[in-house]
Amino acid sequence: MSHAANTLSLVADIGGTNTRVALARGASLLPDTIRRYRNADCPDLETAIRRFVEAEGGVDCAAACVAVAGPVRNGQAHLTNLDWAIDTETLARATGAETVAILNDLQAQGHALGHLDQAKLRPIISGPEPEAGAPQLVVGVGTGFNAATVYHDGTARLVTASESGHITLPIRSEHDLSLSQFVGDSHGFPALEEVLSGRGLSNVDAWVGAQSGTTDRRDGGAIMEAIAAGDDRARKAVFNFIRLLGNAVGDLSLIHLPRGGIFLIGGVARAVAPYFDDADFAEAFRDKGRFGDFMDGFPIWLIEDDYAALIGVAAYLAQMAEG
Repeated sequence: MSHAANTLSLVADIGGTNTRVALARGASLLPDTIRRYRNADCPDLETAIRRFVEAEGGVDCAAACVAVAGPVRNGQAHLTNLDWAIDTETLARATGAETVAILNDLQAQGHALGHLDQAKLRPIISGPEPEAGAPQLVVGVGTGFNAATVYHDGTARLVTASESGHITLPIRSEHDLSLSQFVGDSHGFPALEEVLSGRGLSNVDAWVGAQSGTTDRRDGGAIMEAIAAGDDRARKAVFNFIRLLGNAVGDLSLIHLPRGGIFLIGGVARAVAPYFDDADFAEAFRDKGRFGDFMDGFPIWLIEDDYAALIGVAAYLAQMAEG
């Protein structure tokens, strides 16, 4: 397949296991160009990108941007579970693009808002019509935990980076204190991400098991299979996870006042969502004492689009091009 030179952008979403790459025309993703590469099959980012460029007929892109699951600073990114050099120089060399950029993956998700198919937004908590131009909040629950605030100034969108998963786990009860101590003893610090993530669900399940003297460990997939089969320990773990998630999202909402809406994203968020009603996610979200009614001003959706990060990267590059 051949493409006219300098008319398209290359966009990529780099996770711990796979890298998705695609082409975009302006803010519009070209779905037929999406390709997935196993990171284990590529020694570095440049290899994955060059394989994609070759597969697309040696496409000469005007711009390129990647989203990475980790902090980005001075044009460089570092992933915990992937030993790749991810920087703007490598990206420019691999793509030949004149404009290159790197985003944190939650920033990319934030830039996707407003460009997603409404059919892929599942309502979780209803609320008032989102205020035009009001801040929005994206909360990612997957391999890790993070949140990003989306601001609008009428012409451009700003999505601030953060590492929200590394704040201290809030404690509101003796149960929370017990879980905090359990996680702290195992990991040295009771960070929110050690409870609200894939490994976090495993930690919560291990803590529930420890209450009855059980010492085995189960991963997130096994826990979700167990709860579907009626396992009581898994049910307690998932329900505690959801309660803590509701509390945490509520705390973040009070900090950022996202009257434009809250958007949950990530594989773990999608896995536990079917249990939100039974586990009273909404009650945990609103459990802020005299501010309980105030929480009704923040509607929540679950993003069910696997390519949201790619869409967000394309939107970000289109905004850069507009100046």
